Amino acid sequence: MDSGAIAWVLASTALVMIMTPGVGFFYGGLVRKKNFIDMITLSFVAFALVSIQWVLIGYSLAFGPDVGGFIGNLSNLGLNGVSMNAPGPYSTIIPGMLYMVFQLVFATVTMAIVTSGFAERIKFSAYLVFALLWTTIVYDPLAHWVWGGGWTAQFGSIDFAGGTVVHISSGFAALALALVIGKRVGYGKYAMEPANIPWSILGAVLLWFGWFGFNAGSAVAANGLAVNAFVTTNTATAMAAMAWLLVSWAHGGKPSSLGFISGAVAGLVAITPAAGYVTPMAAIAIGAVAGVMCYGIMLWRQGRGIDESLDAWAVHGMGGLWGALATGIFASAAVNGASGLIEGNVHQFIAQIVGAGSAVIYAFVVTYILAIIVDKTIGLRVTEEEEYVGLDISQHGERASG
Repeated sequence: MDSGAIAWVLASTALVMIMTPGVGFFYGGLVRKKNFIDMITLSFVAFALVSIQWVLIGYSLAFGPDVGGFIGNLSNLGLNGVSMNAPGPYSTIIPGMLYMVFQLVFATVTMAIVTSGFAERIKFSAYLVFALLWTTIVYDPLAHWVWGGGWTAQFGSIDFAGGTVVHISSGFAALALALVIGKRVGYGKYAMEPANIPWSILGAVLLWFGWFGFNAGSAVAANGLAVNAFVTTNTATAMAAMAWLLVSWAHGGKPSSLGFISGAVAGLVAITPAAGYVTPMAAIAIGAVAGVMCYGIMLWRQGRGIDESLDAWAVHGMGGLWGALATGIFASAAVNGASGLIEGNVHQFIAQIVGAGSAVIYAFVVTYILAIIVDKTIGLRVTEEEEYVGLDISQHGERASG
């Protein structure tokens, strides 16, 4: 095994971990003050809950030996056979247990992103049940399809760091949840001002920082591929942030800080599946399209009155979809051996369409069904009175100071 690779993946795991509370601060600053604690708590609880699920069963379902191309078996239940000293099946230069915990933090941040879909109106007990079900039934199979030797990987679809597994799944899940749980009371009638935009900016900073571990760490080695993923990540993010800022400035008349950080997250999302397959010049194009496109989709969502108002669908879902397709367009054999449409590889582009499209359908449909089941059994939503008081008080008995 390689001590440099072990050190880098350990550091990358810590970087990705900070992204989960980063999502909480990003979302917490965007909701109303009476729901600020709740949004942060949902993300941080996702980290703890999914960590336990992953160790007990999730890792085995996602990365255990393949069963019919759909799921892993239970041979690694409770980390059975996952060594802290010997390499695992997915890397020959780091311990199997290190690869396991690196993938764990991907699963936790995905669930945190999903919380956008029911912001300011989810019952906390229902959230715990739903999060456990969703991670097991939606996230784990998708991780297996793409990274665990499942059917989309067999077909040739590639996803360097999670555009399909993390972002398409969470974004389209958030949309499904928003449709099932319904609009917040007063949505579209009363102003719902963000609690604290500086907290959202802090959240975006933590996300940008942690994303270097997310993408460059996915090289699972301290090598040139990690360097390329690091550079493409930063380049696409910077381009998308500027693109969103400029187009929203032209449209709205003001250079919005919230627009800037939203664009940055869109760029981070879009480059994720491509980071280890494209050049920095391609990253500029991917980021530019992501910034403009996700802004336009956000406006479309607002115009249709869909209360998915933290925009996981517009930014993560659609940004991830663009990134997956862009990988099939811009992938360069000189970077990592895979060619895209520009280099004449039509099959790779088709494989990206199939992989991304199947993730969209699976995540949306299964999430919709799970949400209805939870709603019909224990109820997804707080009462109107609890929503009026705010979830900080009604769900946690706490109030944000200041």
